[in-house]
Amino acid sequence: MILPILQYGDPILRTKGQRIEKIDDRIRELAANMIETMHAAHGVGLAAQQIGEALQLTVLDISAVEDRPSTLKLGGKDADPTSAMPLVLINPEIELRGESEVGVEGCLSFPEITGDIERAQSVIVRAQTLEGGTIEIEAGKFLARAIQHEHDHLNGILFIDRMRSAAKAALSSRLKRLQKETRRGIRHREPLVSETTL
Repeated sequence: MILPILQYGDPILRTKGQRIEKIDDRIRELAANMIETMHAAHGVGLAAQQIGEALQLTVLDISAVEDRPSTLKLGGKDADPTSAMPLVLINPEIELRGESEVGVEGCLSFPEITGDIERAQSVIVRAQTLEGGTIEIEAGKFLARAIQHEHDHLNGILFIDRMRSAAKAALSSRLKRLQKETRRGIRHREPLVSETTL
């Protein structure tokens, strides 16, 4: 099921996600719906906050990105980043590695807004899987950037928080307009059942 994606100005985007204690059918269905929603929106990542759930859950799929290379190791072994997609990360913990670099990022919660963001070139991620096991991923380049972007979402941090102040100032009128439109929509929307916390 394709879910509505919350936009900048919705307070849930600023909420740190709760740790998922039990991986049950509800969480599995939520992850499947998030993957479907991400694909429908042509995104490479989606965090639970973006669909109204303040949980430590994110999905990623960089397989359609051909112009920005990625590297991946699963359990210490080299893996093809495209065939390992989509990734579902539950309660992820990340460790930043290597030099940092600046790259362009966008976000499904910020339609048509992009910015240059500095991120570590590689990360090590430890997370739980939908099957209840644990996974260790070493990601580099674009996949590392996508993971850091989604991990920020899980902690209520948005990519505009990492923009240089001059770049953010240049976007301020667009951001204010988006915030205003979102708040207007929130006042008129019926509360979703999925907005209840666990």
